[in-house]
Amino acid sequence: MTSTTTGLPDRYRPIDQLAPDEPTPTGVIRSWRARDRVLNRDVALRVHTPGGPAARAWIGRALTAGGLATPALSMVYDAAEGTPDDSPAAYVVNEWIDGQTLAERLESGPLPEREARTVVRRLAEGVAEAHRVGLAVGGLTPEHVVLRPGGLVGLLAVPAAEGTVPGDVAALGALLELCLTGRRGDEPGVTPPVIVQPDLAALVRRARSTEPGTALSSVAAMAALLGDRPRSGNTDPHHAVRGDESESGWLRKLRDRRDAEDAAVVDRPAARSEAPVPLSPRDYPPVPQLVEDTAEDDELDWASSYADDEADVVDDGPTASSWRRKLVVVGLPLLALAMVIAAGWWLGNNVISAASSVDDVQGSTPGSSAPAAEESAADPGTAAGTPLQVSTAQVFDPFGDGEPENDDEVPLSYDGDPGTAWSTLNYRGSADFGNLKPGVGVVYDLGSEQVLSGVTVTGTAGATVEVRTGDGTDGDLDSFAVGAQGQLTGTDDLAFAEPVTTRYVLIWVTGLVQGDEGFSADVAEVAPVAAG
Repeated sequence: MTSTTTGLPDRYRPIDQLAPDEPTPTGVIRSWRARDRVLNRDVALRVHTPGGPAARAWIGRALTAGGLATPALSMVYDAAEGTPDDSPAAYVVNEWIDGQTLAERLESGPLPEREARTVVRRLAEGVAEAHRVGLAVGGLTPEHVVLRPGGLVGLLAVPAAEGTVPGDVAALGALLELCLTGRRGDEPGVTPPVIVQPDLAALVRRARSTEPGTALSSVAAMAALLGDRPRSGNTDPHHAVRGDESESGWLRKLRDRRDAEDAAVVDRPAARSEAPVPLSPRDYPPVPQLVEDTAEDDELDWASSYADDEADVVDDGPTASSWRRKLVVVGLPLLALAMVIAAGWWLGNNVISAASSVDDVQGSTPGSSAPAAEESAADPGTAAGTPLQVSTAQVFDPFGDGEPENDDEVPLSYDGDPGTAWSTLNYRGSADFGNLKPGVGVVYDLGSEQVLSGVTVTGTAGATVEVRTGDGTDGDLDSFAVGAQGQLTGTDDLAFAEPVTTRYVLIWVTGLVQGDEGFSADVAEVAPVAAG
């Protein structure tokens, strides 16, 4: 049975029309926000009239898009060609994306450079994934681009009725220009807006170009260029930087401080109580007195003095400054060495002797029990096969949409009670997180670096996991190396091929198990195992 409103199956109930009718060479497309009565969720519904052969190419492109899984493109849930005898219309059902459209966002003005880069880059990454499977997306307009919660970006109508790869490249360039300036420069009779960032202005020109030597090679290239921000350098054309000089360290601080001092001299009010200070060609301008000195000021003073000594080489000759250079090169290291020796002598005569006297009172052997105690405190429970304690843990969800993934349940996954667990959210459609993301996990902090032979995991039987290790809790998934993986059967010992020294362990869930409310997985206990 079909709906009399749009000629669709009764499963989909149109609610609001999203945009004006879209004429195409094969018919007309109407876009709706609709309700899926079977799965009880909102969807984006597009209807092509007529159905049958006229819509066959569009439906074929939609079925290709159904195999994509990227947050930048709305998922294709359903597509049918329809026939005049069965249904007078063909339709494509997309994931409904909540958020503000880019057109609505631009009503308040252009985007800051960083936000514009991020929006277009994330959209370009999704389009590049479609191009990888041979699908040109089309429909890249600000009305269809949605700013998802959590900083993600999504395209509502995937795919459009028509599309080409060069058209996608040019449309992304137009979106970048629109984000930066609030205007488009590809319309006839319109003066192109000025993009103040030279690299982005060049990128927009290349996106529009059709010349083989200047046109962008791919959308993936655009995404890569948007991810590489130009380094800020010295804009003074008269300043030549030597090959061994950089803008880091004491040289940069010295330059910044001298610039500030020069600016203070220039901005000094004309009416001052002190008389003008006559300057000779060999004198520096007077330096304002600082209110208080800091350790950084001392370092800068030394660096400034050293730089002045280098300048004196030109004015007074090598003989006048040679003793200063010897003092810096030879005297300072000798002074530092003397201070280290003095500190060591003091420690040997005071701290160690005091510790020895305490040991003598307790009846222990001097010089042997203290190191043993320190070693035991620093590396407890190192026997092979010993479960190690977890200090803290947190959800790791780099591909999520910003919605919490039961973050408050994380401590239940290492509380020693297999009856309590951290659970993923419930996902619909498939065990692959509903084709929304590749996985989710929890990063466990052991408090200090430990040598591990593997991890014992207790969780939902049938769920698949990876055990990864890394250097911190931040970063992307690739910053955690895979040490072991497998399908859980209850309680499983996931052993590494060889011992790994790490502080952070990531249990990355890659496959869910179907339950009453959808697909999910539990992690009840995680116990890193010492390698010994």
